[in-house]
Amino acid sequence: MIVSKSFQRSEPRACLVMAFVLLLGGTNSAKADSMLDTLQLHGFLSQALVITDRNNFFGPSSSGSGSLKYTEIGANASIRPHQDVLIAAQVLSRRAGGDGSDANPVLDYGLVDYQMVSNQQRTFGVQLGRSKYPFGFYNQTRDVAFTRPSILLPQSIYFDRTRSLALSGDGLTIYMDQRVPTGNLRAQIGFGDPQTGDDLRRTLRLDMVPGSLDPERSTIGQIRYEHDGGKIVAAISAANANARFDSSLPGLSNGDFYFKPWVLSLQYNEENWSLTTEYARRNSGLENFNNPAFNFDVTGESWYVQYTRRFNEDWQWLVRYDNLISNRDDRSGSAYEASGAGPAHSQYAEDYTLGLQWNVNPRVMLAAEYHHVDGTGWLPIQDNPDPAETRRRWNMLLFQLSLRF
Repeated sequence: MIVSKSFQRSEPRACLVMAFVLLLGGTNSAKADSMLDTLQLHGFLSQALVITDRNNFFGPSSSGSGSLKYTEIGANASIRPHQDVLIAAQVLSRRAGGDGSDANPVLDYGLVDYQMVSNQQRTFGVQLGRSKYPFGFYNQTRDVAFTRPSILLPQSIYFDRTRSLALSGDGLTIYMDQRVPTGNLRAQIGFGDPQTGDDLRRTLRLDMVPGSLDPERSTIGQIRYEHDGGKIVAAISAANANARFDSSLPGLSNGDFYFKPWVLSLQYNEENWSLTTEYARRNSGLENFNNPAFNFDVTGESWYVQYTRRFNEDWQWLVRYDNLISNRDDRSGSAYEASGAGPAHSQYAEDYTLGLQWNVNPRVMLAAEYHHVDGTGWLPIQDNPDPAETRRRWNMLLFQLSLRF
């Protein structure tokens, strides 16, 4: 999140911070009052109903009544103790299928933002704390339904089944925003430790192995250009995320996980419609285990193209094609299936999506969307523990109510 000194109203995603109370103690009454004038508080709530004809997504969605286990609740705040300093954070409770254990409130982000330069031509600053990663177009605001073009983001790039790894990290971020004659050029690079939650362990099939998966120093960066007031937006994002698995299983050594994706993003905007496409290549693997069955190295590929149309001021519809390949050297998954690792369709997914959103008023939004999917490459493992029981072709309906204040 980047906010200039002249920014008078925080974005819905900009944040809760408890630390400002401590800062008030060192100021006089006038300064404290002035500081409190900059305090911004926001919150949001989203509840979805997920219905599938086969397979499960975010709970027992293939049951007759569908699943209500997709809920997002967040509270955030921000304050400026000084014109050059922003303190911001957000607490998030998110339930997405499984046993609901992930619904415990967690610190989504919490940071101190210091701007060393901020004028009409340039903004330059640093952030310290837990920051949202600048990954593609939507990662930094993906938790707020009002900032998403659809109920689900393209799952080939914005994985929900391993969202913790790509979502945020603890460390230092440096950013710059340069105004140029034709638009804005933004650059951001972060250094720190990513989040390595249970979702990543499940995906790596390490959840049944005694031990701990701990983050190691990682980097992520993005360069973004907005032309003619945002009519054309282009960005390139890259990361090098790492983690260490400390094994407690006798006979199994420790191992290392790496994830090296890059994403190319492009968007064209007109008054009533937008065309968006993103392409990603992802190299990931496990190495250094003394048991070769645990080690692997694969390069996956993802892309989507999306058209959104705004009409009658408060309505928007969307059509999208989304494609995921887990291994570029085995696009059909046939070699994966022949090895006995699982069904071929677990290695890819083609998703055809239709969506509709209605902003009832600035605080209430209703949305619905339909997905026809060939493949199960992004199905949540916690809702489908046995890949052999999943079906290749399946359909999904989602309905969502979203509120914000």
